[in-house]
Amino acid sequence: MLLRLKIVLILLLGFRMSSFAQELRCSVQVVSRSIQGTNKSVFENMQRTITEFLNNTSWTNEIYAQGERIECNILINLKEAISAYEFKGTIQVQARRPVYNSSYNTVTFNRMDQDFQIQYVEDQPLVYNPNNFKSNLVAVLAYYAYMIIAIDHDTFKQFGGTQYYQKAQNIVTRAQNAKEQGWKSFGNKKNRYWLLQRMLDEYHRPLRKCLYEYHIKGLDIMSDKAAEGRANILAALEGLRKVQQQEPGSAAMQLFFDAKSDELVNIFSGAFPIEKGKAANLLKEIDPSNIKKYEKLTSSQ
Repeated sequence: MLLRLKIVLILLLGFRMSSFAQELRCSVQVVSRSIQGTNKSVFENMQRTITEFLNNTSWTNEIYAQGERIECNILINLKEAISAYEFKGTIQVQARRPVYNSSYNTVTFNRMDQDFQIQYVEDQPLVYNPNNFKSNLVAVLAYYAYMIIAIDHDTFKQFGGTQYYQKAQNIVTRAQNAKEQGWKSFGNKKNRYWLLQRMLDEYHRPLRKCLYEYHIKGLDIMSDKAAEGRANILAALEGLRKVQQQEPGSAAMQLFFDAKSDELVNIFSGAFPIEKGKAANLLKEIDPSNIKKYEKLTSSQ
């Protein structure tokens, strides 16, 4: 936890100091139960190759110590073999960040992506080149690596993740001619294109501000000042009203609440009745998809 506290101070100065370059500590699982007739060693090799790619690539110019690397999980569920080397399925990505002065890790990123179609040749290395698009698998993995890093930075410094959203934007731009889905502006309004656009557009800035205040002024002080931390979280959430009014249930808002809805119920379950009721009403307004969860806050009052 002290290492993460140091990050906040160092980021304010614009640099990090340590001896390791890789940013992620990612656990990868590739599931292929729906695919018959393909040697399972292909998928075992795929899992190992993806793990090494994500954990051994230097995604930024910053320096991370081993204890500062971002914990994340990726679950790839391959459901269809289009050919011997091409597969379709889903990819679920989750990341966490430690909460200061506690053993608790809070989820910062939780996304299920249905647009996952890849080509994979066994033992062929994965290499990321920001200047071209050659592999949809590499592009999807790099996109999520930068999204994870960007959001992690936003939780430690206000708008601190901008340069990494921009790196993800570069991937989206270069993927516009890809045959695979998930990269374009038409169709699904919650695909990778739209998630990135919303994290960068002006009227979602209250969401990114909330990411900072929720964590630094809320969760990170709750071990010593629980009531103040809850009040700060509630104040941060107030800023999301305008975002919800502008675009109800946007991809970025869904990402936030997919990560935080259960945690928010736990946080405000310990509040006094007035604050609990206020939180429940606000949460039902800005995250109507999880109304049943938030009703638990007032059902016992």
